[in-house]
Amino acid sequence: MARRLNRNYSRHLSGRRRTEAGDRRLGFVLAFVAGAINAGGFLAVGAYTSHMSGFVSGLADHVVLGQFGFAVAVFIYVFSFFCGAVTSSLLINWARFKRLHSEFALAILLEAFLLLLFGLLAANLVFDIYLATETTIALLCYIMGLQNSLITKASHAVIRTTHMTGVITDLGIEVGRFLFSRTVGTQTLWDSRKASVLAGLLLAFLLGGFIGAYSFSRFGFVSVLPFSALLAAVGIGPVLDDLTRRLRGKGR
Repeated sequence: MARRLNRNYSRHLSGRRRTEAGDRRLGFVLAFVAGAINAGGFLAVGAYTSHMSGFVSGLADHVVLGQFGFAVAVFIYVFSFFCGAVTSSLLINWARFKRLHSEFALAILLEAFLLLLFGLLAANLVFDIYLATETTIALLCYIMGLQNSLITKASHAVIRTTHMTGVITDLGIEVGRFLFSRTVGTQTLWDSRKASVLAGLLLAFLLGGFIGAYSFSRFGFVSVLPFSALLAAVGIGPVLDDLTRRLRGKGR
């Protein structure tokens, strides 16, 4: 019974058939993970990897200052984020073409796998491979691009999870509408449901940041493993549905 309930909830979060509640809850989970990876990653490699504004500005700065080596490195980080977004889009459109239940779950499981691999390699738990700081930053940027593209497509561009600029802006707009309507007494409409979703995303990202920063400072790179497990639990249901359907088809 518990296993069935877990798979049903996984379908609710990452299944092909989307609902407003499913988008909202998936957004909270992904914002939590993004906040943890962003804050923890900063302690580990000295860079925030979930948003590209600073990197793009830094690219321009390095070029103008003649620091072309740094400029190339920053370009790679931005391109890695871009490639992550491209990968997510390709997976989603391929799964949609194949009419798979795991239309969005595949990208979530890929993110879970990459976090698992990153944690094991960076913590030297498997193989004796040294991940340079530049490689680590590029990989984290790729993962964040993958995630941002995923939730953008799943929610029809309503929800973003890897950066809070738009979330805080939209929340400020809704609060401004609310204050204006209460102060002036007009019927200015404000969307309380939208405001609650935005506040939830912000709080999830912040909570993830606290937990990620603490766990990275205390335990190091191995801290990403629980976040990998969380994403795997979110995405596994629709993938198992596809595997079950495929096995039944072969058995006929």
